[in-house]
Amino acid sequence: MSEEFYRMKRLPPYVIAETNAMRATARAAGEDVIDLGMGNPDLPPPPHVIDKLCEVARKPDAHGYSASRGIPGLRRAQANYYARRFGVDLDPDAEVIVTMGSKEGLASLATAITEPGDVVLAPNPSYPIHTFGFIIAGAAIRSVPTTPDERYFESLERAMAYTVPRPKVLVMNYPSNPTAETVDLAFYERVVAFAKANDLWIISDLAYSELYYDGKPTVSILQVPGAKDVAVEFTSLSKTYSMAGWRIGFAVGNPRLIAAMARVKSYLDYGAYTPIQAAAVAALNGPQDIVEQNRALYHRRRDVLVDSFGRAGWEIPKPAASMFAWAPLPPALAHLGSLEFSKQLLTHAKVAVAAGVGYGENGEGFVRIALVENEQRIRQAGRNIKTYLKSMGVNVPPGRDVPDV
Repeated sequence: MSEEFYRMKRLPPYVIAETNAMRATARAAGEDVIDLGMGNPDLPPPPHVIDKLCEVARKPDAHGYSASRGIPGLRRAQANYYARRFGVDLDPDAEVIVTMGSKEGLASLATAITEPGDVVLAPNPSYPIHTFGFIIAGAAIRSVPTTPDERYFESLERAMAYTVPRPKVLVMNYPSNPTAETVDLAFYERVVAFAKANDLWIISDLAYSELYYDGKPTVSILQVPGAKDVAVEFTSLSKTYSMAGWRIGFAVGNPRLIAAMARVKSYLDYGAYTPIQAAAVAALNGPQDIVEQNRALYHRRRDVLVDSFGRAGWEIPKPAASMFAWAPLPPALAHLGSLEFSKQLLTHAKVAVAAGVGYGENGEGFVRIALVENEQRIRQAGRNIKTYLKSMGVNVPPGRDVPDV
């Protein structure tokens, strides 16, 4: 009875939890920590969405079991979203399923389609569920880069040529969490053609579909003609409408994959609470000005972050999308590694970020910075970091060490 459970052996300690525990301890001690670590939106959902939740929750018959596939109105609303946003036609009954957030959906799909010993191609660095959802289901992972360039396709070719058994699934995530990289439709066209030629399923995570900047909207893989033959795509209301805790997401696309996922979910859950699903319909079908407002707000935060951290002596690449910046460690402190640097930043600057190594070995040397504090707090984080970096002997670039305003 002392032997560790099989699946626990395959799950390493959650690195990000280590800094999360330090942050919680510091806050419990009364310290003012500026939390740029967890991607937890600090904005409220639209008022009409909350009103709809309350309205439906007051109905006596709204508190029973719901439907694991999602209520019909919500599946139709998601199909309508894809039609107006991407020009993609979806059958709400066969090609759309509601999930309890993208994490649950990805885990349920992995359970549905994975055999022990299957090989899955997944990005490294990546959001943990993209790999560990399949590891829990019994698969082995072969890493591919996140960079959407020739190196990406060369890695796919090598994987298919030299992996035994041949990979069965390709997981993609653009805009990427954590790296914030984006792709265009031509990239997806190549991926779909590759998947068809090599008998691969594609799982695309498009959780940050509406957080794009500089006038460059994101695209969906399902815009590629014939993509539904091999692909499903996940989206979420978490960031678009600031509904992270409501746990509403979707998988859309290939009807065979959707059916397999629905069958597994029918054994595991009865769907999200019906009033929450009704409120999600209101979010998708109601006024969409909140989407543009949130995008503009995150855009401003991005610019404030890049500017104020640059003044501190830490140059941050400007992300084109998502609610994160993927930042290389300051060169003078790169020897610390991402986890130790994150700990020191929390201890000495009172700023929490996520260590890049928590997203895979290729994340070492980076940290993920979430745009989840207001502009004033981000500027304060920059001032705190400036003091810390100076204490570590990091020089501010000439012309950048000017008063913060």
